[in-house]
Amino acid sequence: MLTRREFLGATAAAGLAPGLLSAQAAAPKGDRPPQAAGVQVLNPRGRVPMSLLVDDSTALVNLAHFCIPQFAHVNPKQFTQDWRKLPREIPDAFVRKFAGWCRENGVKGKYSMIPYPACVGWIDREIPGWTRKELDESLQVVREFIAPDWDLTPEMVTHTRMIDTKTGKAHADYTIEHMENWWSKGKSADQLADYCAYALRAVRDAGLECQGVTCPGGFGGQSLPAYSEAVLQACRDVYKTEIPFYLKKVHTDQRSVAPEVLCASGLDGPDPKCVISIIGCTGDWFGGWDGLEAGSVDKFITEDLKGGRLPQVIAKGEPAVLVCHWPGLYFNGEEVGFKIFQGIVKRLQAAYDNLVWMKFSEIGRYWAAKELTRIEQAGNRVTFRAPFAAPAFTVKVAGKVPTLTAQDKPVALREVQGLLKLESGTWTRDGDSVAVCFDLPKGESRLELAP
Repeated sequence: MLTRREFLGATAAAGLAPGLLSAQAAAPKGDRPPQAAGVQVLNPRGRVPMSLLVDDSTALVNLAHFCIPQFAHVNPKQFTQDWRKLPREIPDAFVRKFAGWCRENGVKGKYSMIPYPACVGWIDREIPGWTRKELDESLQVVREFIAPDWDLTPEMVTHTRMIDTKTGKAHADYTIEHMENWWSKGKSADQLADYCAYALRAVRDAGLECQGVTCPGGFGGQSLPAYSEAVLQACRDVYKTEIPFYLKKVHTDQRSVAPEVLCASGLDGPDPKCVISIIGCTGDWFGGWDGLEAGSVDKFITEDLKGGRLPQVIAKGEPAVLVCHWPGLYFNGEEVGFKIFQGIVKRLQAAYDNLVWMKFSEIGRYWAAKELTRIEQAGNRVTFRAPFAAPAFTVKVAGKVPTLTAQDKPVALREVQGLLKLESGTWTRDGDSVAVCFDLPKGESRLELAP
């Protein structure tokens, strides 16, 4: 059993109680193809990707209200929030409001759908306390307002007690070791895959599509090699996902937050594989995981548009993935976290013209193509052999006017003025080089460059 000191140390490392841990263990990268030194793969369209992770979300249920007493049961000294003051529901009206504003401002990201939130009820069956009609309507809101711009994931099964995947019942042993946040230490890839797949099937049976998973708290963090393989196995088994992703790491210091392309194999064959570790770059500085800890816009980006965490990441050109929790965005109806996010986006729009909001799956696909495409250069010809397709693939190479052939078919390219004018099917001059943006197909493509 974890000691109280170990328990507190794990939660403190995250900066929040049942939230994300900044995992340290390394997962295997797998295969890597050769890439010509004279060809630089840029960010998509020459822009810096942005994304928002929303965790602890689901249909109707305010996870904080129901999970706090369960966490308090296994550690009453750590979890002392008065959960009875928190609303039991986060209404669909807020889902519509949040998603509508995000769509108007081009925001994309990842949104959890916890299948059996805090053991209250199942999103693919019923949730006691709400009618079946209310559940069906809530799921339809997610399909219409969230799914087009956000990747949906389970956040494992309950985010509280472990479920026996053979019986579907919560483990009778109500201890820390049988809470999802802390259960996975020392577990094999097969054990973790079985649990992830169980969660994915429940979301699938609710009529929702998933491209990956996110973790409840420390789930998977102390077994990253096994967890990486488990996510790959479970997502491919349940959804036939070509490039699964997960988010386990959050770095708020100077470490890189570039996505990690892991477990790559079979790159030259008919069934290439990899899994993407998306890395968060902020803490939850919105409204906390419980909707009780008001944050600040300034921690993300200051009023003068120069300070805060986001300018640091954007300056490095790495994807800036913001981390938040659904109860904190709603903030018990006061919407404090949502207002903070609106302020962040407003400041980003004032400060930058080179950002692009992307889903996690879109970032993952691009990084898989960036790192796993074989790139060869012979004179003025560059050949790409891609195991995965990627839209708006953008490269820089010495030369003048480019011509493109993809899968033995010519592709029209149009010249534009400046890197930020790039879109698929265009190119621009950059000194003695050109930057070319095109939809990279799976298989072979060729660039020919005028000397």
